[in-house]
Amino acid sequence: MLAKVYSASVQGLEAQQVTIEVNSARGIRFVLVGLPDNAVKESHERITAALENSGFPFPCKQITVNLAPANVRKVGSGFDLPIAIGILATAEKVDSSRLDKIMMVGELSLDGSLQPICGALPIAIKARALGYESLFVPVQNIQEAAVVDKLQVYGVSNLSEVVGFLNGTHNLDPVQIDTRKDFYDRQSHFDLDFADVKGQESVKRAIEVAAAGGHNLIMIGPPGSGKSMMAKRLPGILPPLTLQESLETTQIHSVAGKLQVPPVGADGVRHCSLIATRPFRSPHHTISQTALVGGGSNPQPGEISLAHNGVLFADELPEFQRQALEVLRQPLEDRHITVSRIQGTVDYPCNFMFVASMNPCPCGYYNHPTKACVCTPGQISRYLNKISGPLLDRIDIQCEILPLSFREISTASPGEPSSVIRERVLRARNIQAQRFASIQGVHCNAQMSEKHLREYCVLDTESSELLRMAMERLQLSARAYSRILKVARTIADLEGSESIQSHHVAEAIGYRNLDRSDWAERRG
Repeated sequence: MLAKVYSASVQGLEAQQVTIEVNSARGIRFVLVGLPDNAVKESHERITAALENSGFPFPCKQITVNLAPANVRKVGSGFDLPIAIGILATAEKVDSSRLDKIMMVGELSLDGSLQPICGALPIAIKARALGYESLFVPVQNIQEAAVVDKLQVYGVSNLSEVVGFLNGTHNLDPVQIDTRKDFYDRQSHFDLDFADVKGQESVKRAIEVAAAGGHNLIMIGPPGSGKSMMAKRLPGILPPLTLQESLETTQIHSVAGKLQVPPVGADGVRHCSLIATRPFRSPHHTISQTALVGGGSNPQPGEISLAHNGVLFADELPEFQRQALEVLRQPLEDRHITVSRIQGTVDYPCNFMFVASMNPCPCGYYNHPTKACVCTPGQISRYLNKISGPLLDRIDIQCEILPLSFREISTASPGEPSSVIRERVLRARNIQAQRFASIQGVHCNAQMSEKHLREYCVLDTESSELLRMAMERLQLSARAYSRILKVARTIADLEGSESIQSHHVAEAIGYRNLDRSDWAERRG
């Protein structure tokens, strides 16, 4: 007897339908074909024990399982449940009349319970696109899959529940979540606020400009000056995620298995797993190239893709491996990364704000107002040279930060709350949204190409001469020239000015004071 059960496999960020064909014949063998990986090959032992412990003896027949299409490699343990249901269907233990309308995924434990899988969201999107009525997922994945509307999503905890539902002896209710309401209710919740930051007005201004234009930012200063503290508060002043951005970001985290299961509310209402606030990723400086950009034998998203539509924060930037930092150069320009492996090629988006912090020297106290630096000029130069010029060129805003004295800390009033700064950022972003409304792929000033610079960043004579002198004196590169124009455009947007004026350019030039040419000598 032949039975067909439908499942899906995740390739990159997309899911592909997999038809599981199970045939029973005379004999006692179990054959699994269709290019399975090791996790799928081991499913026989899990399925056998799960069936036995759920009260369904494994059929004493030759069972042949084909995972179609056979030319696509099947990865993961999510095929356990559909294979088990297919085996029971060939033994006429379940009613197979509804199987053509259902897609199911799930990993089986030996006792028949279901374990969560990765990629439930793209699988749910694929199930809806193919016209399936229902999707069965482990109960741990239900809030993730239920993001997709117009699809009945059932969360099941064990194999017996699925068998009972198909046979009509067990009732299951599809999960109901008001995705939009839940998403918008959670958009403005932040634990960290800029009101906690005392002083450092110039640095907060630089962060505001970076947020308003989507610019990359680096802060350089001694330990304890507040670099990490302010960086962690950056998501609170960024524009809220749109539903489309949230879906893209959630899909990446779903594939990587990084989604947090939201708790059930006090009122018993389930929350969806849509990411409602912009992600903030802060990898340790020992991270490898593969973990940063993505990859592996079965390519997975890296930290730069997990930071998509959010912030990637590199604390203590010179401590990162030089090779790991250099692989950031292309993603920072193209905003997507292509990972090629023997198993195939996948493309991951990585449109993120890159924020970094570093000490000015190995001991950390170069240019400190009260503590003496013990580093030699050669040590300082070698330390700064750990960051290549091409990478530094791709960072639009570079600002210095100095620690506050006791008097400044004790007498400083609370800073502006993040909500007030965010309003100014949103006004500037709205101006940019109108400006780039007809340009696909450009949403903020940091994403402008050279063609857009010529159109939207026209300088008057005074501003042009000011920029020329700065380029010559600071020995800036052509890429730095473009960065200055983009930042000046953002500063003008914050003021609501249609044209870029000389003081906008002057402030933008001030954010390039860490360029490699002679920073240490000028500050020494």
